[in-house]
Amino acid sequence: MELKTTKWEVNDGVAILTLSRPDHHNAWTGRMHTELRHLLQLADPDPAVRVIIITGDPEGVTFCPGADTRALEGHVERGGYDAGTPDDLAEPGFGVSAEFDADFAYFFGLETVTIAALNGAAAGVGLAVAAWCDLRFAAPGIKLTSAHGRLNLPAEYGLSWLLPRLIGHGRASELLLSSRVVLAEEAAQSGLINGIFPADDLLADVTRYAANLLTTVSPHALRSTKRQLALDSVRSGPADSVRDAQSRLDSMTTEADYREAIAAFVERRIPDWADD
Repeated sequence: MELKTTKWEVNDGVAILTLSRPDHHNAWTGRMHTELRHLLQLADPDPAVRVIIITGDPEGVTFCPGADTRALEGHVERGGYDAGTPDDLAEPGFGVSAEFDADFAYFFGLETVTIAALNGAAAGVGLAVAAWCDLRFAAPGIKLTSAHGRLNLPAEYGLSWLLPRLIGHGRASELLLSSRVVLAEEAAQSGLINGIFPADDLLADVTRYAANLLTTVSPHALRSTKRQLALDSVRSGPADSVRDAQSRLDSMTTEADYREAIAAFVERRIPDWADD
């Protein structure tokens, strides 16, 4: 697929997916969603990609300010919502659990860790993309908002399910009911943002964080833990989680990377993980 609204590069296991419509502040369109899903579908089974960082084109100033204004006007003209995506839209993460087979919930079906690097404002669907990532890092002072209430829209893309699990029911209720703007610092205090890095160094710092994950955590452990967190979010109790963990433990302790991990620990060196 020709990339018209995104950019993609992979270096040493870390992929950077850039939302790129700089002339429109990286505003969301059906084409951008189509490209995002296409790239995630290609990347998830690729052993050369172990972490995906999603960021905004710096020339667009924001991470993603939500839907393109022309798209919003088009909904009015057509008398209803139109996603603007093709019928053969890629389905990354689908098939793991029925609970994940929907827009953006598919992030939970991915095995590859996703990190949002918020180098500018994130509103509406931009906030949703960031929230569905596994981790979120931001530049100081950036603005976050669901924005939906001011547009006569419902809380979108599963945020009413996801945000209470990320920051608690009370905080999520206040943010979603008010649709107010939150700065990165407040979002970090609530747990929505995992860390704040200087604006000029944000992507480099997040890339170093991702590279450190790949050095210290085995590829299988990284994928397995992400999958456990996703599945446990829709389990009704802890017993299934414990049984799943035990099954993974029985299998993973027979692997070469387990033997390498123990050897590296004893020898006080960095593990040399097997290609995965």
